[in-house]
Amino acid sequence: MLVAIAGMSAGPAGAQGVVYRCPGPPVLYTDALSAKEAAEKGCRSIEGTPISVIAPVKPRTPTVSASGTQGDLKVDAKDQRVRDDDRRRILEQELREAEGKLAKLQQEYNNGQPERRGDERNYQKYLDRTTELKASVSRQEADVQAIKRELAKLPPPNL
Repeated sequence: MLVAIAGMSAGPAGAQGVVYRCPGPPVLYTDALSAKEAAEKGCRSIEGTPISVIAPVKPRTPTVSASGTQGDLKVDAKDQRVRDDDRRRILEQELREAEGKLAKLQQEYNNGQPERRGDERNYQKYLDRTTELKASVSRQEADVQAIKRELAKLPPPNL
């Protein structure tokens, strides 16, 4: 976060002798306000308090080697293949689990006619559970489709 300093003079605490800290993004430190203006804007006096200005940290840029490739970002093809194979294996496992959970939910949902349980003497409880099951089935179907899309993005498996 960059702290803005506006109107600071070279003398000790400016011509008025009072520096104000005004709220709001960005926080403003100034000595160019009168006491009345500072009060209207909700500024506080920070007379005698040292003010530090901190420069923002610049993001690190990747290094470029003599061959013109980016040294920090380039991954060896063999290493990338191993990463892709690991990712494929993990996604396939997640897909199997998601499809199993979907099958279980679809079985329980029973095409919108789930079996009534003993604690559902009130018909509204049954309807609420049916609605919740339908939403769960829809979410699980979306999860399965998302995993399949991720798998399709990967290069073919290493045979």
